[in-house]
Amino acid sequence: MTIDNRIRFENDYSETAHPAVIARLAAEGGISRPGYGLDDACVTAADYIRHHIKRDSTEVHFLIGGTSANLIAHAAFLRPHEAVICAEAAHINVHEAGAVEASGHKMISVQSDDGKLRPDNIRTACLKHSDESMVHPRMVFISNATELGTHYTLSELRLLKDVCKQLNLLLYMDGARLGSALAVSDIQWSDLPNLLDAFYIGGTKNGAMFGEAMVIVNDTLKPYFRTVMKQRGGMLAKGFLLGAQFQALFEGGLYMEIAKHANAAADKMRAALTQKNVAFKPATETNQIFAVMPNDMIGALHTKYAFHIMEPVGGRHSVVRLVTSWATTNGMVEEFTHDLSSL
Repeated sequence: MTIDNRIRFENDYSETAHPAVIARLAAEGGISRPGYGLDDACVTAADYIRHHIKRDSTEVHFLIGGTSANLIAHAAFLRPHEAVICAEAAHINVHEAGAVEASGHKMISVQSDDGKLRPDNIRTACLKHSDESMVHPRMVFISNATELGTHYTLSELRLLKDVCKQLNLLLYMDGARLGSALAVSDIQWSDLPNLLDAFYIGGTKNGAMFGEAMVIVNDTLKPYFRTVMKQRGGMLAKGFLLGAQFQALFEGGLYMEIAKHANAAADKMRAALTQKNVAFKPATETNQIFAVMPNDMIGALHTKYAFHIMEPVGGRHSVVRLVTSWATTNGMVEEFTHDLSSL
């Protein structure tokens, strides 16, 4: 097997974990705790999260990964005939192997060039599913940041909340890259429980070895959530490993420091691409960059840098995705910008 030593801009989870998370896990080595998240590490981490969002009444559950978090949320929150409205590019619609649909809940996907939902998308989807022989829209799924690297503003999120309230829909947010989105938006942590029925805070893509924190705001969604976690294979026996990681991320300001670092690295790369007259599809401010580049430029860079080539544009260009993380160093960015400028 050939070892790929390229500088990696493929995703934000290529490395094991942030050193502070590794150190916390190492310190847990000799401690004996109860299993399945019923331990002081998980309790303390949940308290840290409730302090950040300023809502003591929320339930916080620690799950292994994003796909299982979404699957379990939909399985727990929806009845068999109920469906979810999402953007066409939504992770649950494209990159989770039909996990939510396999649990019995149909996707009602709507086209969105930037990956974001608007109130009119939701109203239209509901109007098209008004017959009793159709699935019934019950939940709206959004990602923040989206799968296309865009993010929601506070006013956009409020408009979504308003239309969901009018149409009796739940509003659920996939927060795999929540830190990156909050770092560039006017949304505060304390806004989230006022606008969402449930959401998860991503750890895997923001410095953790693995793990996500599900936050349930709506009281009607809380009963038996742990039972569904167990049934769907999302309850980790060594749950304290999740709690310890989220303690490291949230006891100080590390979670947002990581996100801001990744965004800043992406900003420098965006600036270098702009100087080369590279267009973006769509334009973003988070740690994901979608750049429309000439194929010969892509070929030259791909020998040294790992990144995803997403789709062709015309005959001579393609969209590529570049992603930065806590592990992206200034040296990596400087090498990329230098090599880019020489093409």
